[in-house]
Amino acid sequence: MILAAAHDTYGAVLAQIGNPTPQAPPVADKILQMVRYFTWFILLAGVTAITYAGGRFAWEKWSGGGLQSPKMVAGAMIGGVVATSAGTIMNAVIGT
Repeated sequence: MILAAAHDTYGAVLAQIGNPTPQAPPVADKILQMVRYFTWFILLAGVTAITYAGGRFAWEKWSGGGLQSPKMVAGAMIGGVVATSAGTIMNAVIGT
């Protein structure tokens, strides 16, 4: 009986609430520009890391030392894959 009364009282109020339309935040343009700069920085860092690891790999092969750089190359490549697919992953998670 209490549940029915609560449903009658609040049901009318909840029926009046409309479906709001999404709006961009006030600083959305600045945030998107920052994300674009961050994406370029990540790509540049990845290319630099692979180049450095490749040079170190060549140096280790030439000097005959222990090979630690293949791990660096693999790590840079995995990081690059994750960084470049982050947008696709987020679109899949968010559903847009």
